[in-house]
Amino acid sequence: MSIRFVALELYRLRREVESLEREIETVPVAREQELLQKLRKLRNGDKMKNILEGKKERPAYRRR
Repeated sequence: MSIRFVALELYRLRREVESLEREIETVPVAREQELLQKLRKLRNGDKMKNILEGKKERPAYRRR
């Protein structure tokens, strides 16, 4: 997976989180719990961020 793809995916996820946060403020209480659960899943899924950070690090054999 290239760094560019990972960065684009991370950007897409951040936009989705921001969109959900705005939507939560305006929805009825009945639907709010559903959106909060979806938001928690997105926030907990920091896999893309971790992948990007790992890609940016130099390999251990080149750190000398």
